[in-house]
Amino acid sequence: MTSLRAVPGVTELAPEALDDWDARTVDVPGGDLYQSRPWAEYRSRHGWQPRFLALDDGARVLALQRPWAWIGGSGVYISRGPVTAGATPDVAAGRLVVVARWLAAHGVDAIASDAEIPAGLGYEAALTGHGFHQIDELQPSRHRMRLLLPASATEDDLLMATDMTTRQRIRGAIKKGLRVRCYDGPGRAPLGDGFEAPGADDGAAAAALDRLHGFVEGTGVRRDFSVGRREPFRDWGLTGLATGRMVLLETVSPEGDVLGAAMFYRHGGRLTYSHSGDRADLRRAWPGVAHLQLWRAIQLAHREGMGEVDLGGVDVAGARRVPVEGEPMYGLYAFKRSFGAEWLEQAGAFEWIARPWRYGLGRVTRRLAAKVGGR
Repeated sequence: MTSLRAVPGVTELAPEALDDWDARTVDVPGGDLYQSRPWAEYRSRHGWQPRFLALDDGARVLALQRPWAWIGGSGVYISRGPVTAGATPDVAAGRLVVVARWLAAHGVDAIASDAEIPAGLGYEAALTGHGFHQIDELQPSRHRMRLLLPASATEDDLLMATDMTTRQRIRGAIKKGLRVRCYDGPGRAPLGDGFEAPGADDGAAAAALDRLHGFVEGTGVRRDFSVGRREPFRDWGLTGLATGRMVLLETVSPEGDVLGAAMFYRHGGRLTYSHSGDRADLRRAWPGVAHLQLWRAIQLAHREGMGEVDLGGVDVAGARRVPVEGEPMYGLYAFKRSFGAEWLEQAGAFEWIARPWRYGLGRVTRRLAAKVGGR
C-alpha cells in the first residue's frame, strides 16, 4: 500500500506569489487555460477551492478542491493538468503522483486528472504503476483532432489543404456576403481582412455569449449532451474574453441576422476549439456557416503565428474511438477531417483514490446535498 505521508517537493503558493502563474501554465508548450488563474477564479465562484501548487522543478499545478457534504474530506480535479511545459510524459506522470500524494496527506480523498498527453508514450503505464486507474472522461471527449499550421504555409496553402467541397462552401459563404464578427480581449482588434469588430456596446459580448449558449443548447438536444446553465457559461466567457485568452467568432448574414458562433482558447501556442453552434433551421438558406467560422479561426491562428488549431474531439462515452459512417458523430468527424485535421490519440483521464471509504460515502452525500439544495 502506498504511504500517505507528506511528500517533499510541493509548496502551496499564497495569492501574492502568483504573478507568473499563467506564464508557467498557459504560455508554455502544452499549456492550458484550464490550469490558469482566470479559470481558478471562475471555478471559485461556483463552489470549488483553487489550490496553487508549486513543485521544486519549477512546474505549477492548479488543483480544484471540493468538499464532501457533511462528512469532511474532499475530492480534487486537476483540469487538463499537469501541463507538460516541454517535459516528457514520464516526468509529467511523476509530477502528478507527487501532487496526488501531497494532497492526500492534506486530507484529500480522491484525485482526478485529465492532462492532454498523447497515448502510447509511457504516461499511462507510469500512472498505473503508482496506483492510478483509468476513468471515463471529465470533459466531453478523450481524443482530439489537430490541424498543424506549418510556419512556411500561406493562407492560400491552408485553404488548398481543405477538401474541394469545404473550399466551395467557404468561398460561397463569402460570396453571399456572410461576415464574421470577432469578440476579443481589451485592446485587441481583428487581424486583417475577413473580420469585423462587434462595436463598442458594453453588453455586446454578453449578448453574443448568450446567443452561442442557445446554439450549443440546440446542438445538445440533437446530439444528446448538456451544455449547462446560461449564467455560468456567460460568466466564464466574459472572464476569458477579459484576459485576451479567449476569442468569440460570430457569423452574420448581410441583413445582420446571427447565423452561428464559435468560441476558442489561446494557450500553449495553439488555438483550441471550445464550443460552437449555428441556426440549424437556416442551413439550407445559408450553407457554409460552420465552414466559414472555422476557416476564420484558422486564419486568426495563422496570423498570430500559432502552430496548431486544436479542433477538439469527436468521441463520446462508450465509443472512445474514430466514429464510423452511420454513427451520430461521424458527420462532425468528417467535417473536421475536411480541413485537413488529423486524429490524435490521448492517454485520457486517470484517478487515484487515497481513502476509498470516504470517497464512496462522499459521492453519496454530494448527490443527497444537491437534491436537498434543489440544484
